[in-house]
Amino acid sequence: MSTREPVSYFSFEFSTATRIVFGRGKFKQLPQILSEFGTKIFIVTGKRHDLANQLKGLLNEKNQVEIFSVVGEPTTEITTEGLVAARKFSPDVVVALGGGSPIDCGKAIAMLLTNEGEPLDYLEVIGKGKKISHRSKPFIAVPTTSGTGAEVTKNSVLRSDTHAVKVSLRATTMLPDVALVDPELTISAPRSVTVSTGLDAFTQCLESFVCNLSNPLTDTICREGLKRARSLQRACEHPTDLDAREDMAICSLFGGLALANSKLGAVHGFAGPLGGKYPDAPHGAVCAALLPHVIEINVKALKDRDPNNIALKKYHELGKILTEDPSADAAAAVKWVKDLCAALTVPKLSTYGVAADHIPELVDKSAVSSSMKGNPIELTKAELTHLLELAL
Repeated sequence: MSTREPVSYFSFEFSTATRIVFGRGKFKQLPQILSEFGTKIFIVTGKRHDLANQLKGLLNEKNQVEIFSVVGEPTTEITTEGLVAARKFSPDVVVALGGGSPIDCGKAIAMLLTNEGEPLDYLEVIGKGKKISHRSKPFIAVPTTSGTGAEVTKNSVLRSDTHAVKVSLRATTMLPDVALVDPELTISAPRSVTVSTGLDAFTQCLESFVCNLSNPLTDTICREGLKRARSLQRACEHPTDLDAREDMAICSLFGGLALANSKLGAVHGFAGPLGGKYPDAPHGAVCAALLPHVIEINVKALKDRDPNNIALKKYHELGKILTEDPSADAAAAVKWVKDLCAALTVPKLSTYGVAADHIPELVDKSAVSSSMKGNPIELTKAELTHLLELAL
C-alpha cells in the first residue's frame, strides 16, 4: 500500500516571492525596483563588494546605503551582528547580493527588523521556535550563484557553532518581495562554486520531486528544473556559456520554488548536521557525495516496503529525464549522477574530516531534521548508517 492517500496529492498550497524578475541584464532594473520601497538601503553581500559598489553607482544622490559583509556561511553570531547594524541604520529595504549565504543572512535580518529578539528566539530545533508574527521588512534577493534558490524560499538557514548544526528560521512572511535573477551575474563564479552550488540546485529539484509532500505544481516545476540541470557540466567547463548559465539559473530558481512548497529528503537531512559539524565542507559537494547512495537506498527501500509509492515511479522517470533515454530507469539515474560527480571531481565526505566514528552522531541528528521528514520513505537507522558509510 502507498503511504500517500490519492486525495492528499491534489490538496496543496503554493507560496513564493511577490515578484520574480528573470533574465539576462535584469540587474540594471534594480535601482528602479528599489525606488518603490524607499531611499535607505541596507545591502547584505559577501566579502567582495564589487556588485554592491556597482549598485551604489546606479543609485541617485537621494539614496542612503549601508553595506554588511557575510564571510562564509551565515552563523547565528554573524546574523546578530548584521541585525545590530541594520537596526541602527533603520533601512526602508534590505537587499541581498550574492550566493545563498548573504541571501539567507539578509532574509533573517529583514525578518528580525520587524520581530523583536534574536535568531535563537525563532530558530527550529535548537532555539525557542517562537512564531514569527510580523511580515519582514521589504526584502529583495539578487543571487550571484545558481544553487540554493533562496531568492524564493520562506526559510533562512543559519549555522550554530555552539550546537554544531545548521537549522532554519521559517515563515511564509519571510518570502522575498522581489527575486531578481540575472544569469549574467553568475559568470564570475569560480569553478568550485559553480560545481557546489549547481549540485545543490540539482539535488533540490530531485528531492522535491520525489518527496512525500510533492504536488502536481511542484512536480511540473521540478521536471523542468531537472532538464536544465543537464547543463551543469557545461557551465563548469565553459563558464562564459550564457545558455548553460541560464539553464542553471532556472534550475536553481525552480528548485527553490519547489522546496518552499513541498519538502526535501535524506540528502538535505544529512547535509544540515554535516554542514554544522564540518563548516569547511561545501553544502553542494556534501549533497553530491550523498545523492547517488540516497537514490539507491531509497529505491531499494521503496521496492521492498512500499512498491506502490508514486516516488518509485518518479525515480524511474528521473532516469529518463537525465539520460534523455525513454527506456532508462532509476539505475540509469544513479549512474548519471555518479558519472557527473566523477567528471566534476566531487570528493568523498572523508575529504572534509568525516570519519566512521562520527556516523552515529550524524544519524541521530539527521533523524530529527525537518528535511529528513520529507524523504519518500522512512529509512531505518541501519539504512542511514550504511548510506553514510558509502559516502565516506
